[in-house]
Amino acid sequence: MTLLRVEDVHKSYGDEEVLKGVSFEMDRGDVDVLMGPSGSGKSTMLRCINRLTEIDSGDVWLDGTPVYGPDTDVNELRQDVGMVFQDFNLFAHLTALENVTLGLKRVLGVPEAEATDRAADHLAQVGLAAQTDSYPAELSGGQQQRVGIARALAMEPKLMLFDEPTSALDPELVGEVVEVMRDLAERGMTMLVVSHEMGFARSAADDIHFLDSGRIVESGPPEQLFQRPEHDRTNEFLTGLQSNGH
Repeated sequence: MTLLRVEDVHKSYGDEEVLKGVSFEMDRGDVDVLMGPSGSGKSTMLRCINRLTEIDSGDVWLDGTPVYGPDTDVNELRQDVGMVFQDFNLFAHLTALENVTLGLKRVLGVPEAEATDRAADHLAQVGLAAQTDSYPAELSGGQQQRVGIARALAMEPKLMLFDEPTSALDPELVGEVVEVMRDLAERGMTMLVVSHEMGFARSAADDIHFLDSGRIVESGPPEQLFQRPEHDRTNEFLTGLQSNGH
């Protein structure tokens, strides 16, 4: 069953057209990866899905609801879409547990005790059961990103968006975040991931969408794009990633 449908989405910033008619679909439980060079529109596409950025034209549907419909409540929509940013976006003055409970209490109105239990469960799910009382400054970058993932998961979204979740991490910390994402994929979480981690894309993605200059040049399962790309531009980009050790 289709959970996300993106149809002919256009977005410009001033005179620069960043998205030039992007279309794709995801079924419930799918893991799709957006790849492409810097400036190709990947992060903008993510932000358009939960209306952090407004599209100029086109349509987006989430679970049958028109994201840009006149009657759509943006705050309700965002409860269904978890977002994990590249720079963590944690509150420095709150512990890991408090960072995760905040949205549960303020947005969903979950009572304190239940919010604390749910937050602790999600922190344990991402391997941070022992760090609930730690502040962000006391955590490694990988641990901070895992708190960010737990925070998004706690809202029980229908779709998780990951915007280059490992790009701000030291290389030795990338693996722990990728492992959590792989675990989520195996549990059936629907995930749209902007990433150049080819290992994750190979092992976890159902489809990869290669963007270049605001358009999807090629889409398909990992084995097709990595081994038999149809377009020279796809091959050139992926070959460059491999030579750079991604």
